[in-house]
Amino acid sequence: MGLDIRTEKRVNLPVYAAADGYIAKVKVEPAGFGQAIYINHPNGYTTVYAHLNDFFPALSDYVKQQQYNQESWRVFIDIPPDMFPVKKGDLIALSGSTGGSEAPHVHFEIRSTANDVNLNPTLFGLPITDNTKPTILRLAMYDGAKSVYEQSPKIFLVRNVKGRLRIPGDMITTSSSKVMFAISAFDTESGTPNHNGIYQALLYDNNKAEIGFEMDDISYSNARNVNAHIDYKTKTNGGPYLQQLFRLPGYTNSVYYSLNNDGVIDVSDGDVHQMKVEVKDGYDNSTVLNFSVKYKKGAVSNWQAPGKMFYPQMLDGFESPDCAFYIGEKCLYDSVHINYTESSAVLPNAISSVNSIGAVYVPLQDSFLIRIKPKSNFDGAKKDRVVMQRFAGAKKDVEKVQWQGGWASARFRDFGNFQLLIDEEGPQITPVGFVNGANLSGASRIVFIIKDNLEVFKNFRAELDGKWLRFTNDKGRSFIYNFDEHCPSGKHELKISVQDEAGNIAVQVYNFTR
Repeated sequence: MGLDIRTEKRVNLPVYAAADGYIAKVKVEPAGFGQAIYINHPNGYTTVYAHLNDFFPALSDYVKQQQYNQESWRVFIDIPPDMFPVKKGDLIALSGSTGGSEAPHVHFEIRSTANDVNLNPTLFGLPITDNTKPTILRLAMYDGAKSVYEQSPKIFLVRNVKGRLRIPGDMITTSSSKVMFAISAFDTESGTPNHNGIYQALLYDNNKAEIGFEMDDISYSNARNVNAHIDYKTKTNGGPYLQQLFRLPGYTNSVYYSLNNDGVIDVSDGDVHQMKVEVKDGYDNSTVLNFSVKYKKGAVSNWQAPGKMFYPQMLDGFESPDCAFYIGEKCLYDSVHINYTESSAVLPNAISSVNSIGAVYVPLQDSFLIRIKPKSNFDGAKKDRVVMQRFAGAKKDVEKVQWQGGWASARFRDFGNFQLLIDEEGPQITPVGFVNGANLSGASRIVFIIKDNLEVFKNFRAELDGKWLRFTNDKGRSFIYNFDEHCPSGKHELKISVQDEAGNIAVQVYNFTR
């Protein structure tokens, strides 16, 4: 979606406006971009600067004022065009590592202002020296007659032999009459070993271009579709990233352009097909892999995955006496069998069986609806404290349920195991480094850690002497208030309240002297 620009493993380096324009938006959030600035330019482009530590003073003061007006640290603010005009080279912020960043850097994007679609910044002539060709590491082949989620590809390592890329034997013999291909590839820039994404790839069959993809004009509303571009099953199961040279039938608004078909190659004629994969970066450096594939009739597996078959772009469902689920038209990328099993719950606060739906290596573009009937001995008086929990391995998600006709329903964007739980336990509020009645005259900040028995909480609120107080929550870890003009000298009462997904509210009151 953009470029990650190194900042020498440091934070608080100056960040400058790339061109003339005005600051149009500012975002502050615990994950994602962290703190970000959006600048609109007169040529129809918007530049975005993310993971910032702070904004320039006037903008920082304005954002703080808006946060107090909205009584929310997390904000996405539209700013009037005449409020913060900028010239190319103006200081706009200090770099950081906020939000979803794992190390100090500036994430930089160029978007089309009119439709908020991301453009590939390597196509804009930025001063980046790149004389290196992309690298192809692996070639993968699939049976074109099967769901991509109900097979494992044959993977061939790619080696450079005397300047020519080759796979072992150069020839692939297959018993599949239709085949599809994917690659593992990366790009570098001159002078750095960093692995970057590739810009473009093309697949040829006997010198005829069949399909290609291009990393440009991608909206964040479609960014989740990366799960349809890679072999999601292989990656989820611990394998490498494989970028598919075929388009799944449920992948709309895709990065692919079909030159002949959707990448399914018919080799049933038994002839030798001369295949070519060409990979390019944004600076016209290219790498080519040539290989051959030939169909030879052989044994075909009759194995079929368990469960009911569901198809992309079709609404369908499954119903049992105690569980039902419904897959919408925009959920699936490829046809797949979705299996359902039921087992006994082990948690003492569970009020339903454990309902296992589908496989976690099948990605969903949109959320699907699950309905579960609680056990017959469920006390209906506690309906308002019931949540639906999804778990798969160590990952857990919780959603508040909606009730209809004795069934509890919720929506999730991943398959897994689902059960109903009663949650009557409020979040835990723990101060760090101070106790009630403390003298904080020498302290620079106040810190709280919030935990919940189901690992999900929301609606943190702090009030100082009855007025909302701004606590930051970068990366969703600690809630931090840095002392400022909103806490003058003297005695104060600090009230912290936190609500969890089930609606339980915990409240703690602390008195301190500043």
